[in-house]
Amino acid sequence: MMIDIDLLLTLGAVYKKVGQGEMIFMEGTRCNFYYQLVSGKVRWSNINDEGKEYLQSMVEPGECFGELPLFDGGVYAATAIADEDSVLIKLHESTFHQLLIEHGEIQFAFSKLLAQRLRFKFFMLKEFMHNEPEERITSLISYLKETKHNFCEHCGKVKLTRQQIANMTCLRVETVIRTMRNMNERGQINIRKGKVYWGNVTPVIMRKCPV
Repeated sequence: MMIDIDLLLTLGAVYKKVGQGEMIFMEGTRCNFYYQLVSGKVRWSNINDEGKEYLQSMVEPGECFGELPLFDGGVYAATAIADEDSVLIKLHESTFHQLLIEHGEIQFAFSKLLAQRLRFKFFMLKEFMHNEPEERITSLISYLKETKHNFCEHCGKVKLTRQQIANMTCLRVETVIRTMRNMNERGQINIRKGKVYWGNVTPVIMRKCPV
Protein backbone atom coordinates (compact mmCIF):
# COMPACT_ATOMS: atom_id res chain seq x y z
CA MET A 1 0.00 0.00 0.00
CA MET A 2 1.49 3.32 -1.09
CA ILE A 3 -0.10 6.74 -0.72
CA ASP A 4 1.18 9.32 -3.19
CA ILE A 5 4.06 11.16 -1.50
CA ASP A 6 3.06 14.53 -2.96
CA LEU A 7 -0.39 14.12 -1.41
CA LEU A 8 1.15 13.24 1.96
CA LEU A 9 3.45 16.28 1.84
CA THR A 10 0.52 18.53 0.94
CA LEU A 11 -1.23 17.31 4.08
CA GLY A 12 1.77 18.13 6.27
CA ALA A 13 3.71 14.86 6.26
CA VAL A 14 7.46 15.08 6.96
CA TYR A 15 10.47 12.98 6.08
CA LYS A 16 12.46 11.23 8.78
CA LYS A 17 15.89 9.60 8.47
CA VAL A 18 16.66 6.60 10.67
CA GLY A 19 19.96 4.78 11.06
CA GLN A 20 20.50 1.04 10.88
CA GLY A 21 19.29 -0.60 14.09
CA GLU A 22 17.27 2.43 15.18
CA MET A 23 13.85 1.69 16.68
CA ILE A 24 11.03 3.57 14.96
CA PHE A 25 8.30 2.52 17.39
CA MET A 26 7.94 -0.14 20.06
CA GLU A 27 5.31 -2.82 20.56
CA GLY A 28 2.76 -1.76 23.19
CA THR A 29 3.22 1.99 22.75
CA ARG A 30 0.66 4.46 21.46
CA CYS A 31 0.42 5.18 17.75
CA ASN A 32 0.64 8.82 16.68
CA PHE A 33 1.64 8.61 13.02
CA TYR A 34 1.08 6.87 9.73
CA TYR A 35 4.45 5.58 8.43
CA GLN A 36 5.48 4.83 4.86
CA LEU A 37 8.94 3.64 3.82
CA VAL A 38 10.62 5.76 1.12
CA SER A 39 14.00 4.01 0.94
CA GLY A 40 15.93 1.38 2.87
CA LYS A 41 14.53 -1.58 4.79
CA VAL A 42 12.49 -1.91 7.97
CA ARG A 43 11.74 -5.08 9.87
CA TRP A 44 8.48 -5.37 11.77
CA SER A 45 8.83 -7.88 14.62
CA ASN A 46 7.65 -9.18 17.95
CA ILE A 47 10.48 -9.65 20.46
CA ASN A 48 10.01 -11.70 23.64
CA ASP A 49 11.64 -11.20 27.05
CA GLU A 50 14.56 -13.45 26.09
CA GLY A 51 15.24 -11.35 23.01
CA LYS A 52 13.97 -13.96 20.53
CA GLU A 53 12.48 -12.29 17.50
CA TYR A 54 9.48 -13.33 15.43
CA LEU A 55 9.56 -11.46 12.13
CA GLN A 56 6.16 -10.29 10.98
CA SER A 57 7.36 -8.67 7.77
CA MET A 58 10.29 -7.09 5.97
CA VAL A 59 8.98 -3.74 4.78
CA GLU A 60 10.01 -2.65 1.29
CA PRO A 61 10.11 0.91 -0.11
CA GLY A 62 6.64 2.20 -0.91
CA GLU A 63 4.96 0.09 1.79
CA CYS A 64 3.32 1.29 4.97
CA PHE A 65 3.80 -0.39 8.33
CA GLY A 66 2.36 -0.24 11.84
CA GLU A 67 -1.00 0.99 10.57
CA LEU A 68 -3.28 -1.30 12.64
CA PRO A 69 -3.63 1.09 15.65
CA LEU A 70 -4.75 3.84 13.28
CA PHE A 71 -7.90 1.80 12.69
CA ASP A 72 -8.68 0.27 16.08
CA GLY A 73 -7.22 2.85 18.47
CA GLY A 74 -5.03 0.27 20.20
CA VAL A 75 -1.29 0.17 20.74
CA TYR A 76 1.35 -1.06 18.32
CA ALA A 77 1.16 -4.83 17.84
CA ALA A 78 4.85 -5.14 16.91
CA THR A 79 8.14 -3.23 16.97
CA ALA A 80 9.58 -1.53 13.88
CA ILE A 81 13.39 -1.36 13.50
CA ALA A 82 15.43 0.04 10.62
CA ASP A 83 17.29 -2.90 9.08
CA GLU A 84 19.55 -0.45 7.27
CA ASP A 85 19.81 3.32 6.93
CA SER A 86 16.34 4.34 5.79
CA VAL A 87 14.09 7.28 4.96
CA LEU A 88 10.47 7.35 6.11
CA ILE A 89 7.61 9.72 5.58
CA LYS A 90 5.14 10.15 8.43
CA LEU A 91 1.74 11.79 8.75
CA HIS A 92 -0.04 12.61 12.02
CA GLU A 93 -2.89 10.23 12.87
CA SER A 94 -5.61 12.93 12.93
CA THR A 95 -4.67 14.05 9.41
CA PHE A 96 -4.53 10.43 8.27
CA HIS A 97 -8.09 9.87 9.50
CA GLN A 98 -9.24 12.94 7.59
CA LEU A 99 -7.45 11.62 4.50
CA LEU A 100 -9.46 8.40 4.69
CA ILE A 101 -12.71 10.34 5.01
CA GLU A 102 -11.95 12.46 1.95
CA HIS A 103 -10.49 9.69 -0.23
CA GLY A 104 -12.73 6.66 -0.29
CA GLU A 105 -10.45 4.81 -2.71
CA ILE A 106 -7.57 5.00 -0.22
CA GLN A 107 -9.79 3.74 2.57
CA PHE A 108 -10.85 0.80 0.39
CA ALA A 109 -7.20 0.05 -0.44
CA PHE A 110 -6.39 -0.12 3.27
CA SER A 111 -9.31 -2.47 3.88
CA LYS A 112 -7.85 -4.77 1.21
CA LEU A 113 -4.35 -4.48 2.70
CA LEU A 114 -5.53 -5.37 6.21
CA ALA A 115 -7.43 -8.37 4.83
CA GLN A 116 -4.29 -9.55 2.98
CA ARG A 117 -2.17 -9.27 6.11
CA LEU A 118 -4.77 -11.11 8.17
CA ARG A 119 -4.87 -13.85 5.53
CA PHE A 120 -1.07 -14.16 5.77
CA LYS A 121 -1.32 -14.62 9.56
CA PHE A 122 -3.86 -17.44 9.07
CA PHE A 123 -1.54 -18.98 6.48
CA MET A 124 1.50 -18.90 8.79
CA LEU A 125 -0.44 -20.29 11.76
CA LYS A 126 -1.56 -23.20 9.61
CA GLU A 127 2.03 -23.83 8.52
CA PHE A 128 3.25 -23.86 12.14
CA MET A 129 1.11 -26.96 12.65
CA HIS A 130 3.58 -28.82 10.43
CA ASN A 131 6.75 -29.98 12.14
CA GLU A 132 8.78 -30.41 8.96
CA PRO A 133 11.06 -27.38 8.39
CA GLU A 134 11.17 -27.98 4.64
CA GLU A 135 7.41 -27.68 4.38
CA ARG A 136 7.39 -24.42 6.34
CA ILE A 137 10.17 -22.91 4.22
CA THR A 138 8.68 -24.07 0.92
CA SER A 139 5.26 -22.70 1.83
CA LEU A 140 6.70 -19.35 2.88
CA ILE A 141 8.71 -18.90 -0.33
CA SER A 142 5.72 -19.96 -2.44
CA TYR A 143 3.59 -17.37 -0.66
CA LEU A 144 6.20 -14.65 -1.22
CA LYS A 145 6.31 -15.54 -4.91
CA GLU A 146 2.53 -15.47 -5.21
CA THR A 147 2.19 -12.10 -3.46
CA LYS A 148 5.35 -10.63 -5.06
CA HIS A 149 6.59 -9.50 -1.65
CA ASN A 150 10.27 -9.83 -0.66
CA PHE A 151 10.61 -11.73 -3.95
CA CYS A 152 12.13 -10.70 -7.30
CA GLU A 153 9.82 -11.47 -10.21
CA HIS A 154 12.68 -11.14 -12.72
CA CYS A 155 15.15 -13.68 -11.35
CA GLY A 156 13.26 -15.49 -8.58
CA LYS A 157 15.54 -14.25 -5.80
CA VAL A 158 14.15 -14.51 -2.27
CA LYS A 159 14.93 -11.14 -0.67
CA LEU A 160 15.21 -12.52 2.85
CA THR A 161 18.26 -13.71 4.76
CA ARG A 162 18.42 -17.16 6.37
CA GLN A 163 17.97 -15.47 9.75
CA GLN A 164 14.88 -13.60 8.55
CA ILE A 165 13.38 -16.81 7.17
CA ALA A 166 14.09 -18.48 10.52
CA ASN A 167 12.41 -15.62 12.38
CA MET A 168 9.34 -15.83 10.13
CA THR A 169 8.96 -19.60 10.39
CA CYS A 170 9.88 -19.96 14.09
CA LEU A 171 12.81 -22.21 13.23
CA ARG A 172 16.43 -22.08 14.36
CA VAL A 173 18.69 -20.43 11.80
CA GLU A 174 20.90 -23.53 11.84
CA THR A 175 17.86 -25.60 10.86
CA VAL A 176 17.03 -23.21 8.01
CA ILE A 177 20.61 -23.28 6.69
CA ARG A 178 20.77 -27.09 6.80
CA THR A 179 17.30 -27.53 5.28
CA MET A 180 17.92 -25.07 2.45
CA ARG A 181 21.26 -26.71 1.68
CA ASN A 182 19.44 -30.03 1.27
CA MET A 183 16.76 -28.38 -0.88
CA ASN A 184 19.49 -26.91 -3.07
CA GLU A 185 21.13 -30.33 -3.53
CA ARG A 186 17.78 -31.77 -4.64
CA GLY A 187 17.20 -28.89 -7.06
CA GLN A 188 14.19 -27.45 -5.22
CA ILE A 189 15.94 -24.10 -4.82
CA ASN A 190 19.06 -22.58 -6.32
CA ILE A 191 21.73 -21.10 -4.03
CA ARG A 192 24.32 -18.95 -5.82
CA LYS A 193 26.89 -16.77 -4.04
CA GLY A 194 24.88 -17.05 -0.85
CA LYS A 195 21.65 -15.84 -2.47
CA VAL A 196 18.55 -18.03 -2.61
CA TYR A 197 16.62 -18.35 -5.89
CA TRP A 198 13.35 -20.12 -6.49
CA GLY A 199 13.52 -22.36 -9.54
CA ASN A 200 16.25 -22.94 -12.09
CA VAL A 201 18.06 -19.63 -12.52
CA THR A 202 20.97 -19.15 -14.91
CA PRO A 203 23.86 -16.71 -14.35
CA VAL A 204 22.65 -14.75 -17.40
CA ILE A 205 19.26 -14.12 -15.79
CA MET A 206 20.92 -13.04 -12.53
CA ARG A 207 23.21 -10.58 -14.35
CA LYS A 208 20.27 -9.05 -16.24
CA CYS A 209 18.11 -8.72 -13.12
CA PRO A 210 17.60 -5.03 -12.22
CA VAL A 211 17.17 -5.81 -8.50
